Amino acid sequence: MTSDWKRPFLITPVKPSTKPRCLYLDRTVGIIGALAAAGTAGIFLWIIWDLVRLGLPNLSWTFLTGEVEEAGRAGGIGPLLVSTWWILVCCLAVAVPLGIGCAVWLSEFTRRGSWAGRWITGGIDLLASVPSIVFGLFGMTFFCQVLGLGFSILSGGLTLACMILPILVRTTLSALEGLPSDLRPGAAALGLTRTTTLARILLPTALPGILVGVTLGIGRALSETAALLFTSGYSTRWPQSLEDSGRALSVHIFDLAFNIPNGAANASATALVLLGMILVINFTATTLADHWMRRLSGSRL
Repeated sequence: MTSDWKRPFLITPVKPSTKPRCLYLDRTVGIIGALAAAGTAGIFLWIIWDLVRLGLPNLSWTFLTGEVEEAGRAGGIGPLLVSTWWILVCCLAVAVPLGIGCAVWLSEFTRRGSWAGRWITGGIDLLASVPSIVFGLFGMTFFCQVLGLGFSILSGGLTLACMILPILVRTTLSALEGLPSDLRPGAAALGLTRTTTLARILLPTALPGILVGVTLGIGRALSETAALLFTSGYSTRWPQSLEDSGRALSVHIFDLAFNIPNGAANASATALVLLGMILVINFTATTLADHWMRRLSGSRL
C-alpha cells in the first residue's frame, strides 16, 4: 500500500474562464482611448496646418532679422526675438534658483506634515491657480511703479518668474520625493552629510524631472501675453538694456491678430517661429535628460 506522501501530485488543468462582458468593456475602453488620442493629435495637426498655410510664405531670413514696419504688416521680427529671449533669460535667472531652492527645503529640511510645509505648499498651489492677468496687474503695480522699473524687459521677466515659480517648485518637489527610498539611508550609512547627499546624489538623480519643470515653465513663459501687456510694453525697437521696453512675440501675435488690419499672415508666421522655439527647447531638454539618465545608469553599473 502506497503511503500518502509517495502518491504523485495530480494537477488538474484549470480552464480559463471566459468573461465576454469584461472583454467587451476592455475593448470599449481601448477604443475610447484611441479615439481620444487621435482627436488630440488631429487638433494639433490642424493648428500646425493652419499656421503653415498662412504663415509659411512669409517666413524668410529677412523676416527673422528685419525690423518691424507698418505696425507689423511688413518687415520682420528681429527686435522682438531679442526682447523675447531677454525676457526669458531674466525669468529663468530668478525662477529656477528660487523654485529649486524652495523644493529642496520642503523635501529635505522640513518634517513631513509640518505646519510650515503645509502652508507653503498650499500657497504654491494657490499661486499656480492665479490668472495671468492678475500677475500682470501685480507686476505693473509692484515692479513697474513701486520699484520704479517702468515698462521694461526686466519687469516682464520678473513677472513671468512669479508665474512659473509654482511649476518649478511642484515638479522639482515631485522629482525629489519620487527618488528611491534607499538613497538617503545609504548615503547616511556612508557618512555623507545632508548637503553632500543633496549635491552629489539627490539632485543629479532628480535632474530629468527638474528639466521637465524648467521646460514646462519655458513653454508657459514664451506663450504668455496678458502679463506682458502690463509690464514689458509695446516697443518694437532694438533693446539696448534690460531697462528698455520690449515687445515679446506673443504680444506681437496678439496685436497683429486683433488690432492691425491685414496682419493675419505675419501673425501666423510669428506664431510659427514661436512654436518652433518651443519645439527646439523641448527637444533639447528631452535629449539632455535622456543623455543624463544613460550616463547616470552607466556610472552606477
